[in-house]
Amino acid sequence: MNKKFFFTLVGAFLICFISFWIIVSGGYDKQNKVILFLKKIVPTSIVREVRDKFFFIPKLRDRNKFLELQLAKYEQKLNGNLYLDKDESINNKYNYNLKKFFLPFLSLDLSSGWQAKKNSVRAHYLDVVDENVIVISGEGETIFFKLENINKKSLNQKYISNNLNNIFNLRDSKLAAIRDLFYEDNFIYISVVELKNNKSTLNIYRAKKSLDFLKFEIFFESNENSKGYSLQTGGRIESFKDNKILLSIGYLNKYQSAQDKNSLAGKIISINKETKKHTLMSLGHRNPQGLFFWKERDIIINSEHGPFGGDEINFNFLKEEKIKNFGWPISSYGVPYPSQDKNFYESRGYLKKSHNEYGFIEPFKYFTPSIGISEIIQNNNSIYASSLRAESIYILEIEGEKKISSIERLKFGNRIRDLKYDERFGVFLILFENVPSIGVLKFI
Repeated sequence: MNKKFFFTLVGAFLICFISFWIIVSGGYDKQNKVILFLKKIVPTSIVREVRDKFFFIPKLRDRNKFLELQLAKYEQKLNGNLYLDKDESINNKYNYNLKKFFLPFLSLDLSSGWQAKKNSVRAHYLDVVDENVIVISGEGETIFFKLENINKKSLNQKYISNNLNNIFNLRDSKLAAIRDLFYEDNFIYISVVELKNNKSTLNIYRAKKSLDFLKFEIFFESNENSKGYSLQTGGRIESFKDNKILLSIGYLNKYQSAQDKNSLAGKIISINKETKKHTLMSLGHRNPQGLFFWKERDIIINSEHGPFGGDEINFNFLKEEKIKNFGWPISSYGVPYPSQDKNFYESRGYLKKSHNEYGFIEPFKYFTPSIGISEIIQNNNSIYASSLRAESIYILEIEGEKKISSIERLKFGNRIRDLKYDERFGVFLILFENVPSIGVLKFI
């Protein structure tokens, strides 16, 4: 055999072997363009088959590491033990300390894929409630710990009883997912996806603040539903002005509804906390997973998942007194998933790249490939966008009103479901979900 051909063959084999090893081991950056290209041309079913038959070593290695953490989490029960404390630096620009404390809730089963139905009840949320932090699991369990405990070796978590199971029994419905936890003016609000008669709907419940028992009552019903369970529900709750709160509602897999002002699907609305009447703030949204009101500038900021690519950060400048339309499903910088029929979108005139050309608001920032964008907050002149798929926090420094002066990425190697900032301690509270944990991020 020709030596040149032999070495070329060996080289090609090694490249393929290493590429598959990286893909199946899961130890790669989810935004690495080379790996993403390989995953694009190699079907997921083949990757999983190769992983299970030929690359069981990296799979077992990752599994063992995961199980070790799970065992440690299980054995410590409600202690909320500190299991990581390290300093990091990004481009000599952001120096920070990161701590991780265990949560007692169920972890994602990523071997089943993030879309697996059982993972819907493994998404957890948090908020700061006066001197405490309250966390709710995807199954509706509630715990709390004193905020000051983030400076100790354990959080000393405690359960809070609630009446959610009784409520759903009385309403003849089932809990499909929790979508957010929010606290304001002595009330704790949660958004809930309920499943009834094989239809899912997004509603808000609230309870008076208590560390002993949370008696939830229905606060707002969207009266929007989709057949079966939908991931595209939105559900973020945020503080607003004039005694109102904001709520994001996904398009619930009802494409035409996102552009229909008579439907709440694909909308961001404000809700009066006294009258419970709602007002339309914007439309044309797909699945808004992050929501923030920048009160100093009178801007509603939202982040939302695109289809296959095209995750967005949108700015709604309220001084421009009109209802903004952000384009979904007509305009998007995403494309259909590989498993979807492109003709479905093309025949309906969906997924056009330009927004402005069709009378819609262009995204302030979009991400292709997708980062799995989740909660978004503003602090000083920067926006912090957390992500699931990219397992990172993106810091967008804002210059003026509409210009991004820089973007930095803090990589954590762990899906981020929720993000809050506490001014008193000067820390970001992060909810990691691969192994459910509270992260405490402090810039040095």
